[in-house]
Amino acid sequence: MQAALQNYQARMRRVLDYIDRHLDGDLDLETVSRIAAFSKFHFHRQFTATFELSVHRYVQLARMKRASHRLAMNSQSVTDIAMDAGYDAPDAFARAFRRRLGQSPSSFRKSPDWDPWLAAFGPLDHARSKLMQIIFTPDDVEIRDVPPTPVAVLEHRGDRAGLGETRERFITWRKAAGLSPETNPTFMIFRSERLPANPADYSMDLCAGTDRPIGAEDQPMKPGVIPGGRCAVLRYPGATNNLEPAALYLYRDWLPASGEEVRDFPVYSQRRLSLIPEASAHEVVVELFLPLK
Repeated sequence: MQAALQNYQARMRRVLDYIDRHLDGDLDLETVSRIAAFSKFHFHRQFTATFELSVHRYVQLARMKRASHRLAMNSQSVTDIAMDAGYDAPDAFARAFRRRLGQSPSSFRKSPDWDPWLAAFGPLDHARSKLMQIIFTPDDVEIRDVPPTPVAVLEHRGDRAGLGETRERFITWRKAAGLSPETNPTFMIFRSERLPANPADYSMDLCAGTDRPIGAEDQPMKPGVIPGGRCAVLRYPGATNNLEPAALYLYRDWLPASGEEVRDFPVYSQRRLSLIPEASAHEVVVELFLPLK
């Protein structure tokens, strides 16, 4: 049973790899299903059931993400980028780009707004994470001396169902303050379990790293500091909003074997947008910090 599942996932991974390497090619359903060695009559349902988006949607997003990288690099004309993304005319590409990212291609080229970018292409990372078999080892954990980090804090208290609204308020404030995720990383301080027995007991802080003063005009944001000190740091392989597997590994496996003791501050994460120079692309880097004595 396990071997059959692994084989199925390997075939699906082969499809994603093929799409990512052949964005300029013919990626119709028949071509892609042949790569997976599945029947074309069923493959679109298999793909959608596995990744929660259709083949067509995945290809669209992958081409648009590549187009955004090329715009940010300023290496091609908008017309050429539009054609490479599969659009017959620049104005059709511009409409789709604005609908997806909230900016025109020329505006994005001049001054990229990375918050909508992260939201727009999150489904691609989510699709990849569906097939990731994440196994952490002690070599994945680094003990790091972390300096104190001043932050602007937005507190979320209560049911996780309201997290979307909290994130929107946070993003709106950060954009108004001119704090890009490329230059000012996002921190999440987890003050409760991810799924407490009473949903109303859920508690976490959303923070933006910044040393600018936070005053009354910044409400609902508050000034704060993530204290410095030794931390066990575990990097998550890919973008995710669920760090529970990483936290479970640190608490259940790494901490008892390490002989370390935890400090009186909650576990927290840092998410930043990082440029990959050799690929001229951006990736989301997520790290989980366990404060140590």
